[in-house]
Amino acid sequence: MATFISNNPAETEAIGRLFAKDVGLGSVLALQGALGTGKTQFVKGLVAGVGSSASVTSPTFTIVHEYPGGRLPIYHFDFFRLRDPKSIARLGLDDYFFAAGVSVVEWADRFPEFIPEQARWLNFEIRSETVRAIKTK
Repeated sequence: MATFISNNPAETEAIGRLFAKDVGLGSVLALQGALGTGKTQFVKGLVAGVGSSASVTSPTFTIVHEYPGGRLPIYHFDFFRLRDPKSIARLGLDDYFFAAGVSVVEWADRFPEFIPEQARWLNFEIRSETVRAIKTK
């Protein structure tokens, strides 16, 4: 278990770029934490870290965004607005989780039963108005 401290959005993105060095085919990152803790900023860094110039935004209303163009595609999910397991089951997550890319799920703790065992969990916390902590399990 490790803890990363971020003092601003640029540092949160840098932590994402650091994680990009360790992801490979079939990697799954399960992100949990309240609104405003830096989950999407982290994904921006992850996407940049795999060499993609894609513009990253939260997939809150579309459920998934795909970011091609780097050494691996990134599949970015957001479970925030999903209300029941049937909605999740219809997404065909296994097609993403076991594909030739990296899956990142924001609000993964809402439906942990759909997250594969090999996923790496990251917990995002607010420490102060500007400081965030990212804890890995």
